[in-house]
Amino acid sequence: MFKYTFPTPEPEQEVARRPQRWHAVAIVTTDTACAAARACQNSRYLSVDAPRLPLAGCDTTTCDCTYRHFADRRQGARRGTSAPDPDTASVTERRDRRGRRADD
Repeated sequence: MFKYTFPTPEPEQEVARRPQRWHAVAIVTTDTACAAARACQNSRYLSVDAPRLPLAGCDTTTCDCTYRHFADRRQGARRGTSAPDPDTASVTERRDRRGRRADD
């Protein structure tokens, strides 16, 4: 006799702790931020590649910079769209109507 056991579902807390593959961070600066932090201000980094705070070139007495978290590094819309771009879409059909075989 075979006995089938169903896998036990993972608790909600464990699912939330899994690292996301493309998790990204950006450095958020304040008015008193150093020049090194201001140079990195508009960049997103994969969380595993992000520089540690305070930055190596930080010259302030207390660093107030923080990380802002994102699901991925993309800042704009995705490249793929559901409809083709009319400016770049080919207007003429270049394929033959016949197939490769003589009886097509």
